[in-house]
Amino acid sequence: MAADDPHPRKGLRHGRNETEMERADRRWTDIMQEIRVAQTGVQILLGFLLTVVFTPRFQDLQQTDKTVYIVTVVLGSLATGALIGPVAFHRIVSGRRLKPQAVVWASRLTFTGLILLLATLTSALFLVLRVVTHDDPYVPWLVAGVLAWYLLCWFALPLWVRSRYTSDD
Repeated sequence: MAADDPHPRKGLRHGRNETEMERADRRWTDIMQEIRVAQTGVQILLGFLLTVVFTPRFQDLQQTDKTVYIVTVVLGSLATGALIGPVAFHRIVSGRRLKPQAVVWASRLTFTGLILLLATLTSALFLVLRVVTHDDPYVPWLVAGVLAWYLLCWFALPLWVRSRYTSDD
């Protein structure tokens, strides 16, 4: 490093004045905050879904609705597993100096969990609207509209902002 370098610390990354390990710690904290929000939502949704089968009305559902229910519960369970996964991952690798790798894997699990949560919410909405409207033909259109909204809010807008405001520097 040059003597006039304002950032002489070893392993320094550009932009935030932090080492690789400091960056990993910050990113870990960020991802844990993100997971807390998604975990709470998916756990509440899954809890409600698990109780539906014990209601008197469940036996009166058409077989198609029961199948959609099963798919929804499985998706919710998978989403829960993916969103809790980073916590277990961290517990198992903690103290082994693997924080940067843990952040990468936690990020992958979180993204997978969000995709599964998207599928769970869409499936649950489809089921509820089918039952409430007695399978009116407009139900798929309503669900498609909500799915489009989720995709816009969760993926399209962040990707647009990322490409619009990320510089090559």
